Amino acid sequence: MPQQIYRDQDALEKELDRYSIPANTALYQKEDGHYVRCFACAHQCRIADKRRGICRLRHNREGMMFAPSGYVAGLQVDPIEKKPFYHVLPGSGALSFGMLGCNFHCEFCQNWVSSQTLRDGDALSGFRPCSSDTIVESAFRHNAASVISTYNEPLITADWAAEIFEKAKARGLLCGFVSNGFATRKVLEFLRPVMDLFKVDLKCFSEENYRSLGGGLKPVLDSIGQALELGFWVEIVTLVVPGFNDTPEELDRMAAFIASLSVDIPWHVTAFYPTYKMSAALPTSSTSLDAAWNAGKDAGLRYVYAGNMGGRAGDKEHTWCPDCGTLLVQRRGFQVGQNRITEGTCPDCGAVIAGRWN
Repeated sequence: MPQQIYRDQDALEKELDRYSIPANTALYQKEDGHYVRCFACAHQCRIADKRRGICRLRHNREGMMFAPSGYVAGLQVDPIEKKPFYHVLPGSGALSFGMLGCNFHCEFCQNWVSSQTLRDGDALSGFRPCSSDTIVESAFRHNAASVISTYNEPLITADWAAEIFEKAKARGLLCGFVSNGFATRKVLEFLRPVMDLFKVDLKCFSEENYRSLGGGLKPVLDSIGQALELGFWVEIVTLVVPGFNDTPEELDRMAAFIASLSVDIPWHVTAFYPTYKMSAALPTSSTSLDAAWNAGKDAGLRYVYAGNMGGRAGDKEHTWCPDCGTLLVQRRGFQVGQNRITEGTCPDCGAVIAGRWN
């Protein structure tokens, strides 16, 4: 079925309400006066009857929370490297699905057409009905090794993702989120039994700048630590945006924070290109991206990657053994040239390489 495009946001909201079901009770609680408290993200919205949370998707009907279900705005097989997960089954396909909406409003959003549909009249993304079984079967039909919720903010649609992931896990697939990481411990604990992978956008290291995006720094830092504690495989991405988060001091602070949790966390520093409300901004220079990469290495991180440069990042896209320095995974853009990792170890020196290789 082709996507239906809605040019009126009120009409879109009403139609999306038809594709919502009672939220999982682990992700909200009832409060006095028909209020509900949402735990799907760190906003923890207190929502009155007939009102919506900040995401505009999770809403209250007579003291019961409803959440999105049964549709997709995007569904396709991507290279797992595009997510990006570099330490998860290199060269494999990831069945990627997305819905609509976000709990942030980033002016540099790369997926604004779907994430900002309910806030921005110029974002005219549509959707089509789709069942959880269809998504899992599509993964098998295309020989994908994982199922990834992406394109919009998956935390706000965690209920339906869990339904999909439960079926996918039963058939041996890895499951994950590509998220801004503005989570609660409750939603991470809810997802952990059915989800393996958690890619987090660490957008900056400033509370003020995070507030300008509609979020906060501390909940993201807390979520990264909690995700590691709960056993998710975590990779972190920072889109290096000129004038927003690219000072040496801020890059050093981000790198030091990641290293304080684990030097085995892969950190992807990626190039920004003018888009959405920052279409007049300058793109990230190769010099600035190199500085970010160096900040990660100087902090002691074993795996730092430069990306989104159309294959022009050279050796900084590859995975190297942190012990003996041999080339393990060779990449150019989203393509894997070779993968020499053997049962999670370096074939030359036997060092264990952190990741999900099987």
